[in-house]
Amino acid sequence: MKLNFYESIPTLSDKKSHKKETINNTFSIIVCSNYLLSYYLYFLSLEKCKEGQYKCSQKINWIYKKLVQAIFSSIIMAILFELILLKLATKLHLIHVFIFLINIYIYSHGQYFFDHGFYNFLGFIIIIIIIMILFLPFNILIYLIKNKKKIFVFLYLSFLIVLFFFYIYFININISCKDWPKGLNNTYIDNNKNIYGCQIKIPKYCPYKIGSYFLDLSKINNIKCRGNLYGKEKTFEFSNSPYINKNTTRFGYPLTNKNSICLNRRTKTKNILLYVKNNLLDMDNKELSNKIKEEFPEIITDFTKNIFGELIINVNYNNTLSKERKKLERNIKPYSDNIMILYFDSVSRCNGLRQLKKTLKFIEKFMSYKGYSNKLFPNENYHSFQFLKYYSFRAHTVGNYPKMFYGRNYGENMVRITKYLKKNGYVTAFSNDMCQLDPCYLPHDMSQKEISDHEYIICDANRKDTNSMIKRCLYSKVNIAHQIEYGNQFWRKYKENRKFLLIVNNDGHEGTLEVLKYSDEHIYKFLNNLFEENLLKDSTLILISDHGCPMPSIYFFNDFFQYEHALPMFYILCHDKKGLSYKEQYKHL
Repeated sequence: MKLNFYESIPTLSDKKSHKKETINNTFSIIVCSNYLLSYYLYFLSLEKCKEGQYKCSQKINWIYKKLVQAIFSSIIMAILFELILLKLATKLHLIHVFIFLINIYIYSHGQYFFDHGFYNFLGFIIIIIIIMILFLPFNILIYLIKNKKKIFVFLYLSFLIVLFFFYIYFININISCKDWPKGLNNTYIDNNKNIYGCQIKIPKYCPYKIGSYFLDLSKINNIKCRGNLYGKEKTFEFSNSPYINKNTTRFGYPLTNKNSICLNRRTKTKNILLYVKNNLLDMDNKELSNKIKEEFPEIITDFTKNIFGELIINVNYNNTLSKERKKLERNIKPYSDNIMILYFDSVSRCNGLRQLKKTLKFIEKFMSYKGYSNKLFPNENYHSFQFLKYYSFRAHTVGNYPKMFYGRNYGENMVRITKYLKKNGYVTAFSNDMCQLDPCYLPHDMSQKEISDHEYIICDANRKDTNSMIKRCLYSKVNIAHQIEYGNQFWRKYKENRKFLLIVNNDGHEGTLEVLKYSDEHIYKFLNNLFEENLLKDSTLILISDHGCPMPSIYFFNDFFQYEHALPMFYILCHDKKGLSYKEQYKHL
């Protein structure tokens, strides 16, 4: 058979087809290699973290390897879309996108996807979007060059240059961190290394100044704290309690400090939730009168007035307990008869200043001194202190909380400060807006005699997720409003006793840094009312956090986010009954 010479010469179409096939094959190899790298890092992280998620960050920095791989994967995905748009890659490659998204879900979402893990996953998606957006100006330029629109190419490049310089100017003027080191009462972080031995790193840019306008999702979406239309039905679905029925309109929540399953601080959240939902009480059932009498609930949900429900709090004053603790007061002579700790998980010093403006104004007014008394309140010895520098032990709760309330790292037979306080005449109360007995799960055997005398753990089926990026509501009020009411009743009912109140709130534990502001008014009114009624006398008030910004967000790669992590909020307000001057108190602190 005679070979036609022209058939052996590759045509232009053949060259394009061969080029496209080469690109497709090369890209497939790159994508598959990326999958292998992803799973390698996945199994590496499993190996290093098999002792638990809190061991991971202490043992290796594998998260940085994951971050590099995430950026690499995102670039590959962006290039893939580019090749498809330029018709250099087949649309069949879109299946890689689907596999990629499943892949990053599997290996990057952490132990609990609906906890921190969601933010890891979301972070990867944001990286992809950002990188793809960066391709957009390049795409426009290629389009103009291909269509030989020279004047438009010139105008477009000029626009990009002007935009770039405007961006630099805008950044320098609008999101500089000049006021970042500022504290209360016109004070600033003193970074004199020769005196203090260490310096606080001050970030250059603080994008939250702009971000707060479009990341306040509660305001943008006009979120109101309305009652849940299906509140009662949701509670029925949530509960397997034999003590209620479909006609129940008033639910009593069992006391967590009265049952053995809740006495052990090692009890996981799901076990506490199981106990609560299986022991809800029908407050109108006369047959349960004895049980209700023995363990009378302090929290009741009432659906008799409307379908949305109302949360009713009634702290049960225990006269016998009050008298017993009074007898123990002679054991020690404390600096303060009353101690109140408002503990906000994941709130940096700076974010506290940004979002708790009224509350910190209340603290600030006790910072002007003359001798040992306050200028504004010369007849009362109120002194407030702020802490501006590093004091976080770790970048997560489990590394800090045990040191605050157990005196050391978590381990066996830990003794909570509550036990010591009870022995010395204090009546104790605790409230947490998560359904758990501590802000973190402490994974070792611990003392079972560390309960508070009064405990309000929010285990309601209608509560929002603790990491929600919109304000967290429960029965027409933000969560902290219920906590404040509980603390307010406790403080007043035991006003003749020494007392210890710990309120743990997680509104700062989310990525936008905006939810916390919706707690400010409630805290301020609570503290201000107590002060005006002289109920903060002989008291120490502590506003504290464990660490700063915790959740990945669009701020995650900015230096201010990293610096604030180690600078938690920490303020103390003392009413001094020993006649110490401000300088003497400051020296002790």
